Amino acid sequence: MIHAGEHAASYYAATARDKQPYPSLEGEVHAEVCVIGGGLTGVNTALELALRGHSVVLLEGRRIGWGASGRNGGQLIRGIGHDVSGFARYVGEDGVRYLNQAGFDSVTLVAERIRRFDIACDLRWGFCELANTPAQFAAMTEEQHELQSMGYPHQTRLVGADRIHDVVASDCYAGGLIDMGSGHLHPLDLVMGEARAASQLGVRIFEQSPVQRITHGSSVTLHCANGRVRADKLVLGCNAHLDDLEPRLTGKVLPAGSYVIVTEPLPEQVAAKLIPQNLALCDQKVGLDYYRLTADRRLLFGGACHYSGFDPKDIGAYMRPKMLKVFPQLADVCIDYQWGGMIGITANRFPQVGRLAQHPNVYFAQGYSGHGLNVTHWSAKLLAEAISVGQSQGLDVFSAVPHLTFPGGKLLRSPLLALGMLWYRIREAIG
Repeated sequence: MIHAGEHAASYYAATARDKQPYPSLEGEVHAEVCVIGGGLTGVNTALELALRGHSVVLLEGRRIGWGASGRNGGQLIRGIGHDVSGFARYVGEDGVRYLNQAGFDSVTLVAERIRRFDIACDLRWGFCELANTPAQFAAMTEEQHELQSMGYPHQTRLVGADRIHDVVASDCYAGGLIDMGSGHLHPLDLVMGEARAASQLGVRIFEQSPVQRITHGSSVTLHCANGRVRADKLVLGCNAHLDDLEPRLTGKVLPAGSYVIVTEPLPEQVAAKLIPQNLALCDQKVGLDYYRLTADRRLLFGGACHYSGFDPKDIGAYMRPKMLKVFPQLADVCIDYQWGGMIGITANRFPQVGRLAQHPNVYFAQGYSGHGLNVTHWSAKLLAEAISVGQSQGLDVFSAVPHLTFPGGKLLRSPLLALGMLWYRIREAIG
Protein backbone atom coordinates (compact mmCIF):
# COMPACT_ATOMS: atom_id res chain seq x y z
CA MET A 1 0.00 0.00 0.00
CA ILE A 2 0.89 3.69 -0.18
CA HIS A 3 2.88 5.65 2.38
CA ALA A 4 1.54 8.50 4.50
CA GLY A 5 0.99 11.88 2.83
CA GLU A 6 -1.32 14.80 2.31
CA HIS A 7 -3.74 15.81 -0.42
CA ALA A 8 -2.37 16.96 -3.76
CA ALA A 9 -1.92 20.71 -4.06
CA SER A 10 -5.15 21.02 -6.00
CA TYR A 11 -7.85 23.66 -6.28
CA TYR A 12 -10.07 21.32 -4.28
CA ALA A 13 -7.61 20.99 -1.39
CA ALA A 14 -7.13 24.78 -1.35
CA THR A 15 -10.88 25.49 -1.20
CA ALA A 16 -12.21 22.53 0.80
CA ARG A 17 -14.71 23.54 3.46
CA ASP A 18 -14.17 20.49 5.65
CA LYS A 19 -10.61 19.37 6.40
CA GLN A 20 -11.47 17.14 9.36
CA PRO A 21 -8.40 15.01 10.22
CA TYR A 22 -8.78 11.50 11.60
CA PRO A 23 -6.30 9.62 13.80
CA SER A 24 -3.99 6.87 12.62
CA LEU A 25 -4.55 3.32 13.81
CA GLU A 26 -2.83 2.25 17.01
CA GLY A 27 -3.39 -1.03 18.80
CA GLU A 28 -6.00 -3.62 17.96
CA VAL A 29 -9.64 -2.91 17.12
CA HIS A 30 -12.54 -5.16 16.18
CA ALA A 31 -15.49 -4.57 13.85
CA GLU A 32 -18.07 -6.46 11.86
CA VAL A 33 -16.71 -4.93 8.67
CA CYS A 34 -13.39 -3.33 7.79
CA VAL A 35 -13.23 -1.13 4.71
CA ILE A 36 -9.88 -0.31 3.11
CA GLY A 37 -9.84 2.91 1.10
CA GLY A 38 -11.01 6.38 2.07
CA GLY A 39 -12.35 7.42 -1.32
CA LEU A 40 -15.95 7.57 -2.45
CA THR A 41 -16.25 3.78 -2.63
CA GLY A 42 -14.93 3.10 0.86
CA VAL A 43 -16.56 6.07 2.58
CA ASN A 44 -19.98 5.35 1.08
CA THR A 45 -19.80 1.63 1.79
CA ALA A 46 -18.98 2.46 5.41
CA LEU A 47 -21.80 5.01 5.51
CA GLU A 48 -24.32 2.60 3.99
CA LEU A 49 -23.34 -0.12 6.47
CA ALA A 50 -23.55 2.27 9.41
CA LEU A 51 -27.05 3.27 8.31
CA ARG A 52 -27.92 -0.43 8.50
CA GLY A 53 -26.59 -0.71 12.06
CA HIS A 54 -23.23 -2.42 11.45
CA SER A 55 -19.98 -1.66 13.27
CA VAL A 56 -17.41 -0.49 10.73
CA VAL A 57 -13.74 0.48 10.69
CA LEU A 58 -12.37 2.37 7.69
CA LEU A 59 -8.62 2.41 6.98
CA GLU A 60 -7.08 4.99 4.64
CA GLY A 61 -3.39 4.99 3.76
CA ARG A 62 -3.21 8.76 3.31
CA ARG A 63 -6.11 11.21 3.73
CA ILE A 64 -9.82 10.85 3.07
CA GLY A 65 -10.33 11.71 -0.59
CA TRP A 66 -6.60 11.61 -1.35
CA GLY A 67 -6.99 9.69 -4.64
CA ALA A 68 -9.23 10.24 -7.64
CA SER A 69 -12.27 10.71 -5.40
CA GLY A 70 -10.98 14.06 -4.18
CA ARG A 71 -9.15 15.34 -7.24
CA ASN A 72 -11.32 14.43 -10.28
CA GLY A 73 -13.11 16.73 -12.71
CA GLY A 74 -16.18 16.97 -10.52
CA GLN A 75 -18.58 15.86 -13.28
CA LEU A 76 -21.64 14.00 -12.01
CA ILE A 77 -22.88 12.28 -15.17
CA ARG A 78 -25.60 9.65 -15.65
CA GLY A 79 -24.61 6.16 -16.69
CA ILE A 80 -22.63 3.23 -15.40
CA GLY A 81 -19.95 3.94 -17.98
CA HIS A 82 -19.80 3.17 -21.64
CA ASP A 83 -22.69 1.54 -23.53
CA VAL A 84 -23.89 -1.43 -21.45
CA SER A 85 -26.01 -3.06 -24.17
CA GLY A 86 -23.05 -5.22 -25.19
CA PHE A 87 -23.22 -7.04 -21.86
CA ALA A 88 -26.64 -8.56 -22.63
CA ARG A 89 -25.02 -11.95 -23.31
CA TYR A 90 -23.89 -12.04 -19.69
CA VAL A 91 -26.76 -10.34 -17.85
CA GLY A 92 -29.69 -10.70 -20.27
CA GLU A 93 -32.00 -7.94 -21.46
CA ASP A 94 -33.42 -7.52 -17.94
CA GLY A 95 -29.89 -7.02 -16.67
CA VAL A 96 -29.21 -4.36 -19.30
CA ARG A 97 -32.40 -2.56 -18.28
CA TYR A 98 -31.26 -2.73 -14.66
CA LEU A 99 -27.85 -1.27 -15.54
CA ASN A 100 -29.39 1.57 -17.54
CA GLN A 101 -31.74 2.42 -14.68
CA ALA A 102 -28.88 2.21 -12.19
CA GLY A 103 -27.05 4.76 -14.32
CA PHE A 104 -29.93 7.16 -13.68
CA ASP A 105 -30.61 6.22 -10.06
CA SER A 106 -26.95 6.49 -9.05
CA VAL A 107 -26.98 10.23 -9.77
CA THR A 108 -30.17 10.57 -7.74
CA LEU A 109 -28.46 8.69 -4.90
CA VAL A 110 -25.63 11.26 -4.81
CA ALA A 111 -28.11 14.13 -4.76
CA GLU A 112 -30.09 12.47 -1.96
CA ARG A 113 -26.91 11.99 0.08
CA ILE A 114 -26.00 15.66 -0.33
CA ARG A 115 -29.48 16.72 0.81
CA ARG A 116 -29.75 14.26 3.68
CA PHE A 117 -26.44 15.18 5.26
CA ASP A 118 -26.46 18.85 4.23
CA ILE A 119 -23.15 18.63 2.39
CA ALA A 120 -22.01 21.93 0.86
CA CYS A 121 -20.19 20.89 -2.32
CA ASP A 122 -21.21 23.41 -5.00
CA LEU A 123 -23.68 21.06 -6.71
CA ARG A 124 -24.92 22.54 -9.98
CA TRP A 125 -27.21 20.77 -12.47
CA GLY A 126 -26.57 20.70 -16.21
CA PHE A 127 -24.16 18.82 -18.49
CA CYS A 128 -23.45 18.88 -22.22
CA GLU A 129 -21.94 15.97 -24.12
CA LEU A 130 -20.02 17.55 -27.01
CA ALA A 131 -19.70 16.14 -30.52
CA ASN A 132 -16.33 16.57 -32.23
CA THR A 133 -17.71 15.47 -35.63
CA PRO A 134 -21.04 15.59 -37.47
CA ALA A 135 -21.22 11.79 -37.21
CA GLN A 136 -20.96 12.00 -33.43
CA PHE A 137 -23.70 14.60 -33.34
CA ALA A 138 -25.94 12.41 -35.50
CA ALA A 139 -25.45 9.58 -32.98
CA MET A 140 -26.64 11.90 -30.22
CA THR A 141 -30.07 12.04 -31.81
CA GLU A 142 -30.37 8.29 -31.31
CA GLU A 143 -28.98 8.63 -27.78
CA GLN A 144 -31.69 11.15 -26.91
CA HIS A 145 -34.39 8.84 -28.32
CA GLU A 146 -33.03 5.96 -26.23
CA LEU A 147 -33.06 8.06 -23.07
CA GLN A 148 -36.68 9.01 -23.73
CA SER A 149 -37.66 5.39 -24.42
CA MET A 150 -36.10 4.33 -21.10
CA GLY A 151 -38.17 6.90 -19.24
CA TYR A 152 -35.31 9.24 -18.36
CA PRO A 153 -37.08 11.84 -16.23
CA HIS A 154 -34.89 14.86 -16.92
CA GLN A 155 -34.83 17.39 -19.73
CA THR A 156 -32.48 16.70 -22.64
CA ARG A 157 -31.93 18.96 -25.60
CA LEU A 158 -29.91 18.69 -28.81
CA VAL A 159 -27.86 21.74 -29.79
CA GLY A 160 -26.59 21.94 -33.37
CA ALA A 161 -23.39 23.54 -34.60
CA ASP A 162 -25.29 26.74 -35.38
CA ARG A 163 -26.27 27.15 -31.70
CA ILE A 164 -23.28 25.62 -29.95
CA HIS A 165 -22.07 29.05 -28.80
CA ASP A 166 -25.16 29.15 -26.60
CA VAL A 167 -23.42 26.35 -24.67
CA VAL A 168 -19.68 26.98 -25.06
CA ALA A 169 -17.62 29.75 -26.65
CA SER A 170 -15.56 27.42 -28.83
CA ASP A 171 -15.45 26.55 -32.53
CA CYS A 172 -14.30 22.96 -31.92
CA TYR A 173 -17.68 21.25 -31.88
CA ALA A 174 -20.33 19.98 -34.28
CA GLY A 175 -23.08 20.11 -31.65
CA GLY A 176 -24.00 18.62 -28.32
CA LEU A 177 -26.61 16.96 -26.13
CA ILE A 178 -27.62 18.83 -22.99
CA ASP A 179 -28.73 16.75 -20.01
CA MET A 180 -30.21 18.59 -17.03
CA GLY A 181 -30.17 15.43 -14.91
CA SER A 182 -26.36 15.48 -14.71
CA GLY A 183 -24.14 18.21 -13.36
CA HIS A 184 -20.98 19.14 -11.50
CA LEU A 185 -19.69 19.64 -7.94
CA HIS A 186 -16.66 19.92 -5.63
CA PRO A 187 -15.66 16.26 -5.15
CA LEU A 188 -13.35 16.68 -2.16
CA ASP A 189 -16.06 18.53 -0.26
CA LEU A 190 -18.45 15.70 -1.16
CA VAL A 191 -16.29 12.84 0.10
CA MET A 192 -15.17 14.75 3.21
CA GLY A 193 -18.81 15.56 4.01
CA GLU A 194 -19.78 11.92 3.58
CA ALA A 195 -16.89 10.84 5.81
CA ARG A 196 -18.07 13.21 8.52
CA ALA A 197 -21.59 11.78 8.24
CA ALA A 198 -20.20 8.24 8.50
CA SER A 199 -18.14 9.17 11.55
CA GLN A 200 -21.18 10.70 13.23
CA LEU A 201 -23.01 7.41 12.64
CA GLY A 202 -20.28 5.50 14.47
CA VAL A 203 -17.80 4.52 11.73
CA ARG A 204 -14.27 4.53 13.15
CA ILE A 205 -12.05 6.20 10.55
CA PHE A 206 -8.28 5.95 10.60
CA GLU A 207 -6.11 7.96 8.21
CA GLN A 208 -2.37 7.61 7.54
CA SER A 209 -2.82 3.89 8.18
CA PRO A 210 -1.70 1.94 5.10
CA VAL A 211 -2.48 -1.78 5.25
CA GLN A 212 0.70 -3.82 4.91
CA ARG A 213 -0.84 -7.26 4.61
CA ILE A 214 -4.05 -9.22 5.04
CA THR A 215 -4.53 -12.48 6.91
CA HIS A 216 -7.53 -14.33 5.49
CA GLY A 217 -9.75 -16.87 7.23
CA SER A 218 -13.21 -17.12 8.76
CA SER A 219 -12.37 -13.64 9.99
CA VAL A 220 -9.95 -11.20 8.42
CA THR A 221 -7.00 -9.41 10.03
CA LEU A 222 -5.59 -6.22 8.55
CA HIS A 223 -2.02 -5.46 9.59
CA CYS A 224 -0.83 -1.86 9.73
CA ALA A 225 2.44 -0.41 11.05
CA ASN A 226 1.11 0.41 14.52
CA GLY A 227 -1.98 -1.71 14.85
CA ARG A 228 -4.35 -4.19 13.34
CA VAL A 229 -8.05 -4.66 12.70
CA ARG A 230 -9.98 -7.90 13.10
CA ALA A 231 -13.24 -8.08 11.19
CA ASP A 232 -15.78 -10.62 10.03
CA LYS A 233 -15.87 -9.11 6.54
CA LEU A 234 -13.60 -6.96 4.43
CA VAL A 235 -14.28 -4.46 1.64
CA LEU A 236 -11.49 -3.46 -0.74
CA GLY A 237 -12.14 0.02 -2.11
CA CYS A 238 -8.62 1.00 -3.18
CA ASN A 239 -9.20 1.11 -6.95
CA ALA A 240 -6.06 2.32 -8.78
CA HIS A 241 -4.07 2.23 -5.52
CA LEU A 242 -4.65 -1.39 -4.52
CA ASP A 243 -1.05 -2.22 -5.52
CA ASP A 244 0.01 -5.69 -4.33
CA LEU A 245 -2.49 -5.98 -1.49
CA GLU A 246 -4.70 -8.32 -3.53
CA PRO A 247 -2.95 -9.45 -6.77
CA ARG A 248 -6.06 -11.22 -8.06
CA LEU A 249 -7.70 -7.83 -8.43
CA THR A 250 -4.73 -5.57 -9.16
CA GLY A 251 -4.10 -6.96 -12.64
CA LYS A 252 -7.70 -6.32 -13.70
CA VAL A 253 -7.40 -2.55 -13.27
CA LEU A 254 -4.91 -0.32 -15.03
CA PRO A 255 -3.91 2.88 -13.21
CA ALA A 256 -4.07 5.69 -15.79
CA GLY A 257 -3.00 9.27 -15.25
CA SER A 258 -5.52 12.08 -15.63
CA TYR A 259 -4.59 15.76 -15.32
CA VAL A 260 -6.31 19.01 -14.42
CA ILE A 261 -5.49 22.70 -14.58
CA VAL A 262 -7.50 25.56 -13.07
CA THR A 263 -7.25 29.18 -14.15
CA GLU A 264 -7.23 32.30 -12.09
CA PRO A 265 -10.74 33.66 -11.35
CA LEU A 266 -12.30 34.99 -14.53
CA PRO A 267 -14.21 38.29 -14.76
CA GLU A 268 -17.93 37.68 -14.50
CA GLN A 269 -18.61 38.71 -18.10
CA VAL A 270 -15.81 36.46 -19.41
CA ALA A 271 -17.07 33.43 -17.49
CA ALA A 272 -20.64 34.07 -18.60
CA LYS A 273 -19.59 34.18 -22.25
CA LEU A 274 -17.24 31.19 -21.98
CA ILE A 275 -19.87 28.73 -20.67
CA PRO A 276 -23.15 30.69 -20.78
CA GLN A 277 -25.30 28.09 -18.99
CA ASN A 278 -22.64 27.04 -16.46
CA LEU A 279 -22.78 23.42 -17.64
CA ALA A 280 -20.24 20.68 -17.18
CA LEU A 281 -18.86 19.74 -20.61
CA CYS A 282 -17.05 16.74 -22.05
CA ASP A 283 -16.10 15.85 -25.63
CA GLN A 284 -15.85 12.52 -27.45
CA LYS A 285 -12.14 12.26 -28.27
CA VAL A 286 -10.07 9.20 -27.27
CA GLY A 287 -8.06 11.44 -24.94
CA LEU A 288 -11.13 13.43 -24.00
CA ASP A 289 -11.32 17.01 -22.72
CA TYR A 290 -13.65 17.79 -19.83
CA TYR A 291 -14.17 21.17 -18.26
CA ARG A 292 -16.48 23.43 -16.29
CA LEU A 293 -16.59 26.61 -14.23
CA THR A 294 -15.93 26.47 -10.50
CA ALA A 295 -18.08 28.27 -7.97
CA ASP A 296 -15.63 31.20 -7.96
CA ARG A 297 -15.62 31.50 -11.80
CA ARG A 298 -12.40 29.71 -12.66
CA LEU A 299 -12.15 27.39 -15.64
CA LEU A 300 -11.32 23.84 -14.53
CA PHE A 301 -9.96 21.94 -17.53
CA GLY A 302 -8.93 18.28 -17.48
CA GLY A 303 -8.29 15.18 -19.52
CA ALA A 304 -5.31 13.71 -21.42
CA CYS A 305 -5.60 10.23 -19.94
CA HIS A 306 -2.09 8.68 -19.84
CA TYR A 307 -1.59 4.91 -19.87
CA SER A 308 2.21 4.97 -19.92
CA GLY A 309 2.66 5.17 -16.16
CA PHE A 310 4.73 8.36 -16.51
CA ASP A 311 3.36 11.78 -15.59
CA PRO A 312 4.26 14.93 -17.55
CA LYS A 313 7.13 16.84 -15.94
CA ASP A 314 5.08 20.04 -16.06
CA ILE A 315 1.34 19.41 -15.99
CA GLY A 316 0.51 23.06 -16.63
CA ALA A 317 2.73 23.22 -19.72
CA TYR A 318 1.27 19.95 -20.95
CA MET A 319 -2.39 20.83 -20.43
CA ARG A 320 -2.41 24.54 -21.30
CA PRO A 321 -2.14 24.00 -25.10
CA LYS A 322 -5.10 21.63 -24.90
CA MET A 323 -7.13 24.29 -23.12
CA LEU A 324 -6.08 26.96 -25.64
CA LYS A 325 -7.10 24.77 -28.56
CA VAL A 326 -10.64 24.87 -27.16
CA PHE A 327 -10.46 28.42 -25.78
CA PRO A 328 -7.80 30.48 -27.61
CA GLN A 329 -9.33 33.59 -26.05
CA LEU A 330 -7.76 32.55 -22.71
CA ALA A 331 -4.17 32.97 -23.94
CA ASP A 332 -3.40 35.66 -21.34
CA VAL A 333 -5.11 33.93 -18.43
CA CYS A 334 -2.89 32.54 -15.65
CA ILE A 335 -3.02 28.95 -14.38
CA ASP A 336 -3.31 28.92 -10.59
CA TYR A 337 -3.52 25.15 -9.97
CA GLN A 338 -2.27 22.03 -11.71
CA TRP A 339 -2.35 18.43 -10.57
CA GLY A 340 -2.74 14.85 -11.67
CA GLY A 341 -3.66 11.47 -10.30
CA MET A 342 -4.51 7.91 -11.13
CA ILE A 343 -7.91 6.59 -12.14
CA GLY A 344 -8.72 2.89 -12.48
CA ILE A 345 -9.39 1.69 -16.05
CA THR A 346 -10.83 -1.74 -16.86
CA ALA A 347 -10.40 -3.57 -20.16
CA ASN A 348 -14.14 -3.43 -20.94
CA ARG A 349 -14.69 -0.01 -19.30
CA PHE A 350 -17.21 -1.58 -16.92
CA PRO A 351 -16.82 -1.39 -13.12
CA GLN A 352 -15.82 -4.49 -11.19
CA VAL A 353 -18.05 -5.08 -8.18
CA GLY A 354 -18.35 -8.37 -6.32
CA ARG A 355 -16.70 -10.72 -3.86
CA LEU A 356 -13.57 -12.86 -4.05
CA ALA A 357 -14.31 -16.47 -4.97
CA GLN A 358 -11.36 -17.63 -2.87
CA HIS A 359 -12.47 -15.60 0.17
CA PRO A 360 -16.26 -15.10 0.21
CA ASN A 361 -16.04 -12.70 3.17
CA VAL A 362 -14.03 -10.25 1.03
CA TYR A 363 -15.91 -7.79 -1.19
CA PHE A 364 -14.56 -5.25 -3.67
CA ALA A 365 -15.44 -2.45 -6.06
CA GLN A 366 -13.05 -0.82 -8.51
CA GLY A 367 -12.39 0.25 -12.10
CA TYR A 368 -14.88 3.05 -12.73
CA SER A 369 -13.00 4.19 -15.86
CA GLY A 370 -13.74 7.87 -15.36
CA HIS A 371 -17.38 7.54 -14.22
CA GLY A 372 -16.69 7.27 -10.52
CA LEU A 373 -18.69 10.07 -8.90
CA ASN A 374 -22.02 8.31 -9.22
CA VAL A 375 -20.99 4.67 -9.76
CA THR A 376 -18.98 4.57 -6.52
CA HIS A 377 -22.15 5.42 -4.63
CA TRP A 378 -24.15 2.74 -6.39
CA SER A 379 -21.43 0.13 -5.89
CA ALA A 380 -21.29 1.00 -2.19
CA LYS A 381 -25.04 0.52 -1.93
CA LEU A 382 -24.82 -2.93 -3.53
CA LEU A 383 -21.92 -4.03 -1.33
CA ALA A 384 -23.73 -2.91 1.81
CA GLU A 385 -26.89 -4.75 0.72
CA ALA A 386 -24.96 -7.96 0.16
CA ILE A 387 -23.10 -7.71 3.47
CA SER A 388 -26.15 -6.70 5.47
CA VAL A 389 -28.79 -9.13 4.16
CA GLY A 390 -26.59 -11.75 2.50
CA GLN A 391 -27.61 -11.02 -1.08
CA SER A 392 -28.05 -8.24 -3.59
CA GLN A 393 -29.69 -8.68 -6.96
CA GLY A 394 -27.80 -5.69 -8.27
CA LEU A 395 -24.49 -7.11 -7.10
CA ASP A 396 -25.34 -10.34 -8.90
CA VAL A 397 -25.87 -8.41 -12.15
CA PHE A 398 -22.56 -6.56 -11.84
CA SER A 399 -20.71 -9.75 -10.88
CA ALA A 400 -22.03 -11.60 -13.94
CA VAL A 401 -19.89 -9.47 -16.27
CA PRO A 402 -16.45 -11.13 -16.72
CA HIS A 403 -13.26 -9.08 -16.53
CA LEU A 404 -9.95 -9.68 -18.23
CA THR A 405 -6.57 -9.34 -16.62
CA PHE A 406 -4.41 -6.87 -18.55
CA PRO A 407 -1.59 -8.67 -20.39
CA GLY A 408 2.08 -8.01 -19.72
CA GLY A 409 2.17 -8.30 -15.96
CA LYS A 410 2.95 -5.46 -13.57
CA LEU A 411 5.81 -4.01 -15.63
CA LEU A 412 4.45 -4.26 -19.17
CA ARG A 413 0.68 -3.84 -18.99
CA SER A 414 0.82 -0.01 -18.97
CA PRO A 415 3.28 0.31 -21.91
CA LEU A 416 1.31 -2.24 -23.95
CA LEU A 417 -1.96 -0.38 -23.45
CA ALA A 418 -0.25 2.95 -24.15
CA LEU A 419 0.79 1.59 -27.56
CA GLY A 420 -2.74 0.41 -28.26
CA MET A 421 -4.24 3.77 -27.32
CA LEU A 422 -1.67 5.54 -29.52
CA TRP A 423 -3.10 3.67 -32.50
CA TYR A 424 -6.61 4.89 -31.69
CA ARG A 425 -5.37 8.47 -31.37
CA ILE A 426 -3.58 8.24 -34.73
CA ARG A 427 -6.71 6.83 -36.35
CA GLU A 428 -8.79 9.61 -34.78
CA ALA A 429 -6.36 12.27 -36.07
CA ILE A 430 -6.38 11.02 -39.66
CA GLY A 431 -10.09 10.12 -39.69
